[in-house]
Order: sequence, then C-alpha cells, then structure tokens
Amino acid sequence: MMSLLPSNGNDAESFNKFFECWMVEQNKYLNELVAAKSAQPQLTNDRMHTLIDKVVEHYECYYKTKSSFAKKDVLSMFSPPWLSTLEEAFLWIGGWRPSMAFHLLYSKCSMQFQARLNDLIQGQKTCDLGDLTASQLAEFDDLQKKTIREEREITDMLAEHQETVADAPMVELSHVVSEMIRGGENEKKELEERIESVLEPKVEGLEKILYRADDLRLRALQGIVNILTPKQAIHFLIAAAELHLRLHEWGKKKDDAKKGNQGIREGEIHNS
Repeated sequence: MMSLLPSNGNDAESFNKFFECWMVEQNKYLNELVAAKSAQPQLTNDRMHTLIDKVVEHYECYYKTKSSFAKKDVLSMFSPPWLSTLEEAFLWIGGWRPSMAFHLLYSKCSMQFQARLNDLIQGQKTCDLGDLTASQLAEFDDLQKKTIREEREITDMLAEHQETVADAPMVELSHVVSEMIRGGENEKKELEERIESVLEPKVEGLEKILYRADDLRLRALQGIVNILTPKQAIHFLIAAAELHLRLHEWGKKKDDAKKGNQGIREGEIHNS
C-alpha cells in the first residue's frame, strides 16, 4: 500500500504528488471493482471481501498520510491547492461532508431500484443497492443519525475556534503591530515570537478539528460498507469512486478553461 510521509521540502507540494498518485490508484481500484461486478456470479465472497478490504485500506492510507502532512502544514489541508475550485466549493473542513456518503448510498439505491423494478416485483433478488433489506435500512438510519450528530458537533467546534481569531490576545497584538507599522518601526524579535505564540494554538486547534472530521469521514464509509453485503459494497464503492474521480476531472477542466480564457484576454490587452 502506497505511503508518503512529510519531507523536509514543500509539504503542500509533496502532498499534491501523493494525492495525484492516490487518485491514479483509486482509478485502478475502480476498474477492479467494475470487473468484479461483472464477474459476480462466479466470484466468491472471499475474493470480494479481499477486494473490498483493499479499497477501504486505500482510503485509510489517504487519511493516515493526510494526518501526517497536517502536522507540518494543516492550513494547506483547509485550502488544498491540489483540488479544483469546484471541489473546494463543496468542502467541509478539508474534505467531503460525512453525511454525504448516505446521500450517495440512497441516490444509487434509488437508481438501481428503478432500473430493476420488474425483477423486484417478481420476487427476484438483484443483489445490488436496489435490494436493501428492512434491517439494513434501519441500520443505515441509525448510523446516519449518529454521523449527523457528530458532524454538527465538529461544525460547532470549528465555529467556536474560528471566533478565537478575534479574542483579546489577537486584537491586542494586531493593535500593537499596527502601531509599530504606523510609527515606521520593524517588528522586533520578541514581538515575532509573541505573534508565533498567539497563532500556534489557533493552528493546533485546526489540526485537532481536521483529525476529527477525517476520522468521521472514514468511519462513515467503513460503517456503510460493513452493513452492506459484499456484492452491494462493490456497487457502493464503485459509485463513490466514480463521483470522486469525475468531480475532480470536471473541476480541473473548468479551471483549465478559465485559465485559458484569462490568458487569451491578457494577450488581447497586451497586443492592443
């Protein structure tokens, strides 16, 4: 399993390289999942479990590596340069909102239910997400409620932490530094150390909140997979990978097109 720990160089750039490699692997696993779905009548539960475990481990690797990089540069994780502006617009604390996993599950469930409605009416088992049992739905409901409660707790934690940016030490320090700038003075070493000491707990707090958010993301994914049968889990993991890969791809294309249009406009201004 791929792993990349923080280097002494540019941590954001290093994680960007890790992310690109991770996405290539995710696409590889997507192809394996699709092949497994096609071969399901002949595929044993043990082989399906092995593949599912590898895919879930791939997600675990991502969050483990992300946590290692966050210790060096947590601010990049909140505004990741390796994502498109489209993806950034839908971020929740540096990643996808945990409750979104349930929306993905139910959307795919509805699609597959409609597609195989006649088979289900005739009592045939489809063995996909359109064939969830009442007990599975009850388990998903409980897990979703727990996930949403914890998601709100973390959201509240972030809101409270963000408010500390305007606490007394920050306001006092910003005034002192502003007075020095107005007086034409340079920041003294003691003042620079004071700035660092005031900012340090802000950054450390963000790291703790990010860790909780990523932990919940991973647990939501693992919880859903554990409730599903192996065949259903393969369908869910395919839907998750497809959504992630395509959204990243579409966002990058929009950003590239925007840069291209901006370059054309700048060229026209330069030539006019």
